[in-house]
Amino acid sequence: MTTDRSRLGTAGEDHVRRHLEQAGWRFVEANWRCRLGEIDLVFLDGEELVLVEVKTRRGDAAGSAIEAVSRTKAGKLMKAAQWYVGSHAPHRDRIWRIDVAALQLSPSGAVERLTMIENAIVVG
Repeated sequence: MTTDRSRLGTAGEDHVRRHLEQAGWRFVEANWRCRLGEIDLVFLDGEELVLVEVKTRRGDAAGSAIEAVSRTKAGKLMKAAQWYVGSHAPHRDRIWRIDVAALQLSPSGAVERLTMIENAIVVG
């Protein structure tokens, strides 16, 4: 069953994917899952592997999109990213990073702001 929340997330991921492809990034895959979590989008930015966490919010009643990446979520993303890189032979020797794409929509659904935070989650 598709919920309003999952439709919002999918629409946000689609918007971010188009934005990054227009910026020249090469799409690898979407919604990769393992037992530790999910990677929303995977791209190549030049030769660097970029794992993108997309957070989409309509309005700000629940807080901003960027505030949605908690310390716990960041830890899960890091573990899932390490699993992804380790389980995909073509990417094992690549430099990689985790970016966060925070998409803020108006109550009507129009894009108000897309904020990309490069290397948003680091070890340590």
